[in-house]
Amino acid sequence: MNNNRSTENKIARRGAFTLLAAVALAAAFLSGYGTRFMQGRDQPGGFALLSQARGIVQENFYGEMPGDTQFEYGMIRGMLAALDDPYTTFSEPREAELDADRLSGSFGGIGARISKNEDGQFILTPLENHAAIRAGILAGDELLAIDGDQVSAERTLDEVVAQIRGEISARVTLTIRSDGAAPRDVTITRAQIELPSVSWRPLEQDATIGVLDIERFSDRTAGEAEAGIEALLEAGVTRLILDLRGNGGGLLQASVDVADLFLDGGMIVYQASQDEAEESFHAGSRGVAQHIPLAVLVDSGSASAAEIVASALQDRGRAALIGNKTFGKGSVQLIFSLADDSSLHVTNARWFTPDRRPLDREGLTPDIPVEPAAQVTENDPVLARAVAFLNEHP
Repeated sequence: MNNNRSTENKIARRGAFTLLAAVALAAAFLSGYGTRFMQGRDQPGGFALLSQARGIVQENFYGEMPGDTQFEYGMIRGMLAALDDPYTTFSEPREAELDADRLSGSFGGIGARISKNEDGQFILTPLENHAAIRAGILAGDELLAIDGDQVSAERTLDEVVAQIRGEISARVTLTIRSDGAAPRDVTITRAQIELPSVSWRPLEQDATIGVLDIERFSDRTAGEAEAGIEALLEAGVTRLILDLRGNGGGLLQASVDVADLFLDGGMIVYQASQDEAEESFHAGSRGVAQHIPLAVLVDSGSASAAEIVASALQDRGRAALIGNKTFGKGSVQLIFSLADDSSLHVTNARWFTPDRRPLDREGLTPDIPVEPAAQVTENDPVLARAVAFLNEHP
């Protein structure tokens, strides 16, 4: 892992779509997922009006009717819309697969970034030491087809990414074009691709301060964060900045485990649901960074699991929050897998901070408000204010 990224590279990376990252973040921020995937069950009951309306449409609609599957997907989305909850959602099979990859922290892929330009072209950028670059993929190659299926401008980035991913050791054939040359086929064997969620580095201007940047909360995050903290301490770091900006969340347990790294026991978060008693999550007493001076960076993109960590550290007086107000996503979604591998994400519970402040739709107000830079530059005013804070509070 490269622990010496510049601020500019970091901010640009957050905006990139990549086969090695969570592609679906822009849709609604990552939900506060439980750690279990649940199988949906058939439910009794009839929908006479729905059946009647469908029959009328099928008999009278002047135009091309969607297939039965797409019609059914539309009815599911309509049913969920009646709940008026932005986080109770439906995902078609390929999108559901991307969600699962993101939360597990690994998948079968080729090791390349993919982006879609203004002309609707899909552009590949191979990553060092991965299968794509070994197969001859060049930066800037245009993707034309996947296993013979044309990649048209109407397709979404998620659809294309999901089709390239697949079973480890299975082959995928990409039709590509390099800089206006004739199209060519490249067959690549998929390999296991890890999704690192944490990076770290000592500050160039002050090597006693380390930055731990967490981009999402997956199964691997707590272990990665602990390894990063230990590496920084071994490098001589005596103060830490935890960067949660742009972190849309992820797994509840991962956020609890990360907060535990910085706390010496005590409350982390309360979870309240309609059909169960209130549940509380506590820290242990062996956090590797429980005594090191700490500042936490947040912004409007800090949501869900990221807000659990930030609120626990704020309420417990463990760290100051620096930046601007967080998103305000404080609910839990259970994931139900349907018969065709599509999925339902259903809001099942809500979170409250150790001081019993609601997170949902409220967000967290930083202790030290700082507006971010208006554009990507080498200067990061939020990071600079955190450095100043740590110098003021040794």
